[in-house]
Amino acid sequence: MNTSHSPLAQRFRGYLPVIIDIETAGFNAKKNPLLEIAAVIVEFDSRGNLEITESHASNIIPFENAEFDEAALKFTGIDPYHPFRMSIDEKEALTKIFSPVRAAIKRNECTRAILVGHNPAFDINFLNAAIDRTKTKRSPFHPFSSFDTATLGGLAYGQTVLAKIAKAANLEWDADKAHSAIYDAEQTAKLFCMIVNKWKDLEAQTK
Repeated sequence: MNTSHSPLAQRFRGYLPVIIDIETAGFNAKKNPLLEIAAVIVEFDSRGNLEITESHASNIIPFENAEFDEAALKFTGIDPYHPFRMSIDEKEALTKIFSPVRAAIKRNECTRAILVGHNPAFDINFLNAAIDRTKTKRSPFHPFSSFDTATLGGLAYGQTVLAKIAKAANLEWDADKAHSAIYDAEQTAKLFCMIVNKWKDLEAQTK
């Protein structure tokens, strides 16, 4: 890791941007379970450019009495009970994600994390529902604020669908890997870094 001495706290008003992607078995955060969660941490390099420094992901065991939307399962292609998924329960998955996020908050002198996602209302609702369900204390994330790469993509590249933004930005996109939490999170993180760095370059040109 080659991070700058200039902490992220000075760039995003005390927030650490963390890209989150969640795959679920439906659209109801209270009834449908999380199946996958991924978090990608981004930090400044020595030149002041934002880059990916860490990726973390877990497959999750559906919570007891969870309901499944068959259309959602068909869309993602996830078999919730496949023996090779090496799934862990929700609380363990949140701990696995939150621990490195807290460490990154500390070393970047931030106050808390802010979720970055593609149409992030979906992800933040499911994340908050899992936090409540597992009685997880001290979430590092802001409970409702987020950065939306659909909006940023529309501004920077004229597209709002993640795959189309990636194409417009000349970013690699593999449709066979899409709808995997770790793949979508890492591609979203690359896009977020590109837009932030592009804005920095544009600001430098106007000075």
